[in-house]
Amino acid sequence: MLTIRRSLYLLLLLAPAWLQAQPAALEMKLFNLPDVIFKQIETPDGFAAAYELHIRQPIDHEDASRGYFYQRAYLSHRSFDAPMVMATEGYHRPSNRLYELTGYLDANQLDVEHRYFGTSIPDNPDHQYLNLRQATADLHRIRELLGQIYAQPWVSTGISKGGQTTIFYRYFYPDDVAASVPYVAPLNLEIKDKRIYAFLDTIGSDACREAIREVQFRLLKDREEVLPRLKWYAEGANYQFTYLSLEQAFEYGVLEYPFSFWQVGAATCAEIPDAETAPLDDVLEHFMTVTGLSLFTDESMTAYASHYWQAGTEMGYYGYETDDFQGLLKALSGEPSAVFMPGKAPLTFEPGLVKKVYDWTQTRANQMIYINGGIDTWSATGVPPSGKVDALWFVMPGKDHTNARIKNMNEADRERLLKTLRKWMDEKGENRP
Repeated sequence: MLTIRRSLYLLLLLAPAWLQAQPAALEMKLFNLPDVIFKQIETPDGFAAAYELHIRQPIDHEDASRGYFYQRAYLSHRSFDAPMVMATEGYHRPSNRLYELTGYLDANQLDVEHRYFGTSIPDNPDHQYLNLRQATADLHRIRELLGQIYAQPWVSTGISKGGQTTIFYRYFYPDDVAASVPYVAPLNLEIKDKRIYAFLDTIGSDACREAIREVQFRLLKDREEVLPRLKWYAEGANYQFTYLSLEQAFEYGVLEYPFSFWQVGAATCAEIPDAETAPLDDVLEHFMTVTGLSLFTDESMTAYASHYWQAGTEMGYYGYETDDFQGLLKALSGEPSAVFMPGKAPLTFEPGLVKKVYDWTQTRANQMIYINGGIDTWSATGVPPSGKVDALWFVMPGKDHTNARIKNMNEADRERLLKTLRKWMDEKGENRP
């Protein structure tokens, strides 16, 4: 990667004057940043240039002797005079993508992959350094580095776990950005946050919730017919089950079904088959559309191992109520957790940090804009409104985890959000040294 930097430097020296416009100037600025490697990638429409960055980060920001890793990020450059939207990803980010806020603000964008995901992983990762203090310190260091190039106000944003990262980043580094806009971001206070149960017991109509339960009952009661079908499906899809057995994965899927139904909007209440009269294959096809087994495969366990580590140690999560299914569950018992720790390590959740952050959102977290979907399961543990802070909350009726977005707001709400955001950015610009 160092060769890439040297090559770009030589190209800049040899390039004719007409090429040395903004992209060339940007490359020189990037070249002069310490610990930043870059290569040019396809430029999105409306931008002057785009680059994949790899930023050298300490594994432990408090002890550099622990070693380093390279964190991947994507820079979409519009202008040195434009603001910056910093997207705080919660998982891996294999390619550049634009957030809607970047377009609304005519901004540059820096999209940062989370530590211990994708390519942003040390050679021998030690999970004790996968914590929120270290992850937000990554973002702060990137902010300080790229802030040498982009002097206009910065805004941070993220979706789902990325939105959680946005919240925690602002908690640890309140002065890094002018405002923060987390989308559909839960703030879980327990390893099995009971607010999820209350949501699933009350969302939608009585008839819809009953139809959901009947699908669960039908699948569990007809398990002897369901499991062979799932076995053949799993073989065709090349699913592997060693972390969980196929039977465990099936039962987890049935328990997960209500959560997924409301979270992602893969089906409407009208599309739920009548579990008492519909052919089993129709019920099973519906189940596979909404939930299925992919979340519980070995591949998924590996891909989301870092996520489960964070949930099981610091960030909290949810579990499954099983009282309605006594005698129908064969492979699972008690109140199963939705956290699958890497290597089946024990859950060691410590709620101290999330409770501090929760209190902060209610008393001191100013210039925050929270966007949630009214039927998204994760809205159950979203940050609740508080009159003690200068912040905005938008709960979008009928919207789920995938479509609770600014573009889908009514005109009045969208105008209010953007007007307030720009005001905060202007105030930050005026206060800049």
